[in-house]
Amino acid sequence: MPFSSNPINPSPLQSKLKRHPALFGIPFLLIIVGASFGLQTFTQTRYDLQDQKVKQISNEQALGLDHKKKKFDIREEYYKLSAAGEQDWEPKRIARPNEFPESVVPPTEPPAKS
Repeated sequence: MPFSSNPINPSPLQSKLKRHPALFGIPFLLIIVGASFGLQTFTQTRYDLQDQKVKQISNEQALGLDHKKKKFDIREEYYKLSAAGEQDWEPKRIARPNEFPESVVPPTEPPAKS
């Protein structure tokens, strides 16, 4: 083998990590768990601010912004729509483009070439 995977002069840290891998793993896990607890305060602050915005909007609604709206009544809307149908109107046909046939059924014969 021209290249060996073992270094000629291994550092003391490498040899300790080879013998005891927990020396690397345990501090890594402690940092991850500690960061989770540290970031918990920031996320809680974020949710508290969002909750305050929602409460502020609710307070504005309680002051009477909803009273300006008319309540929805399905029967009233039905009568409005049925009255609109009784108005005089006349259906008008719109000319189709040349490439579309008049009927929905396609022609049985191919179009004549001229």
